[in-house]
Amino acid sequence: MMGCACCGHDEDKDEEKPCSCCEAEGEDEDDDDEDPEVLKKKILISAILLVAAVIVTHIWEFPLLVQLVLFLPAYLVAGGSVLKEAGENLVAGHPFDEDFLMAVATVGALLIGFIPGGDPMFAEAVFVMLFFQVGELFEGIAEGNSRRSISQLMDIRPDTANVERNGEVVVVDPNDVKIGEVVVIKPGEKVPMDGTIIEGSSSLNTVAITGESVPRDVEAGDDIISGCVNVSGVLRVKVTKVFGESTAAKILDLVENAGESKSRSENFITRFAKVYTPIVVYAAIAVAIIPPLASGNFMGSFATWLLRALTFLVVSCPCALVLSVPLTFFGGIGGASKEGILIKGSNFMDALSTADTVVFDKTGTLTRGVFAVTAVHPDEIDERELLHLAAHVEEYSTHPIAAALRDAFPCVGDGCEIKDTQEIAGQGIVAYVQGRRVAVGNTRLMEAEGAKWHLCEHDEGTCIHVAIDGTYAGHIVISDQVKPDAAQAIRDMKAEGVHKTVMLTGDREEVAQGVAQELGLDEYHAELLPADKVDQVERLLKAKPEGTSLAFVGDGINDAPVLARADVGIAMGALGSDAAIEAADVVLMDDKPSKVAVAIRIARRTIKIARENIIFAIAVKVAILILALFGMAPMWLAVFGDVGVMVLCVLNATRALK
Repeated sequence: MMGCACCGHDEDKDEEKPCSCCEAEGEDEDDDDEDPEVLKKKILISAILLVAAVIVTHIWEFPLLVQLVLFLPAYLVAGGSVLKEAGENLVAGHPFDEDFLMAVATVGALLIGFIPGGDPMFAEAVFVMLFFQVGELFEGIAEGNSRRSISQLMDIRPDTANVERNGEVVVVDPNDVKIGEVVVIKPGEKVPMDGTIIEGSSSLNTVAITGESVPRDVEAGDDIISGCVNVSGVLRVKVTKVFGESTAAKILDLVENAGESKSRSENFITRFAKVYTPIVVYAAIAVAIIPPLASGNFMGSFATWLLRALTFLVVSCPCALVLSVPLTFFGGIGGASKEGILIKGSNFMDALSTADTVVFDKTGTLTRGVFAVTAVHPDEIDERELLHLAAHVEEYSTHPIAAALRDAFPCVGDGCEIKDTQEIAGQGIVAYVQGRRVAVGNTRLMEAEGAKWHLCEHDEGTCIHVAIDGTYAGHIVISDQVKPDAAQAIRDMKAEGVHKTVMLTGDREEVAQGVAQELGLDEYHAELLPADKVDQVERLLKAKPEGTSLAFVGDGINDAPVLARADVGIAMGALGSDAAIEAADVVLMDDKPSKVAVAIRIARRTIKIARENIIFAIAVKVAILILALFGMAPMWLAVFGDVGVMVLCVLNATRALK
């Protein structure tokens, strides 16, 4: 059980016995032994038969062989499947698992009464197997709850799509819808594939994708992604991606395959179990044989040491570790996905948990990446008139600055006459608005117009100068706005133990300095080319403390080289971005920097839970093993050291989902 995302089952070994969660996926659905309802019935029947056998053997004295026959039905009901699996694994060449250990221990307990000096332990043997099945029941319930939680969360892929064909709407399998076709999405339905709205407006519930509970308003012209739920209006959407390439499909693939990359903890447990279990078996054989031989009275003391060896076998079963540690990471990845954070593997969970340096790109990461007017400083005329004239001059420009001016003062259809628009490369645009010559651009354009311009002394950003008929009329400051939660994100990261926050940007020095000061960053570097960013990350990687990691947060497209070089690359604002999903180790499905701190917190909590399970399981087992060697651990305590510890560790692991 060492490869499955939730329990560690190793599919590469072609084992005969898949884990219960793999069975839940359909790998061995005909095997009823893992069904909780079947287990409950078996446990109840076995318990009744055990009580009956105990009562009968206390009332009447029977020979040992008859007593064995009376206890066998209870034992076989509880342990028949365990004996079967142990035998199959033994034939397959994989004997060292919990079924084998439990089978040897309980069969030995049944037979120890027939050895000279041994006391009958029929009831104890049945009780051990019965309690083992109780542990299996708890394990199955916990795993089922974890998997159902993930399944419900990731139930984002619709079963059907309403597509327009030949003038009517037909219901088809989403796999049959082609790019360019139009699908109709009614209120309450999931968006079947990525596309562009061509008609209608509505609100979308994106909680399964981004973790955000606030609906997102959309209208004609907006792009939408699969997996969201249409809340209100009817939408007609032109498909831009086939079903298999849609965002929902990619997200599901990421979550389903997250278990392929194991963490350091999981790799440790894999190596530990492969070495530990055979050693335990051989050690138990040594405990049963060497002390009696050394005592000089082999037959007189063999039964005593055999009992200790059997107790040794029961308590030493490593299933608590083998099961709970992978389940913890599976739960952590599922818990992160609830927040709109996709972690591609538990090894990246490890890297996130040790993050000490977090490096940010600026544009689109800490800032919106969209220009907006932040200040208007007129000379002679008022602010409204200055914006009005500038917006008209930039009416047909595709430059982001022009879009910002038009957004600040929409003046389409106000009746103003615009003539002779002329764009001057590297300077700006000149046009006649209502008969006046208006120039909008940089200082070079102002000098060409003969206007006496001056710098803005109050606001940082890109300064757009305006001249009217050769006279300077003022300037407009346009800036990339800092995201509302960026400053809080930096504070939250500091609270999580991140010691250094750094911003790398190709923007101008004064702009970068203003953003860094506003957000409280420890360090910033401006006017960088992509290669310069890689060099800075290399420097920071060498400077970071030993045993810690460096995370880079970017948009996942322009910053691909840096994302690849960092210990863990985090792509944010990646809603529907194929490039971001491919480039990064962690994908944030919205554009909020605060999710970085959430990802780090989830990773550290997950690692903490995994370590709790490892320390607790090993400590309890070692303590009981020592007691067993000195004959101070009864069989029921050994059962607790195995099954009880496993149940507690599995239940603790499910906390990672929260």
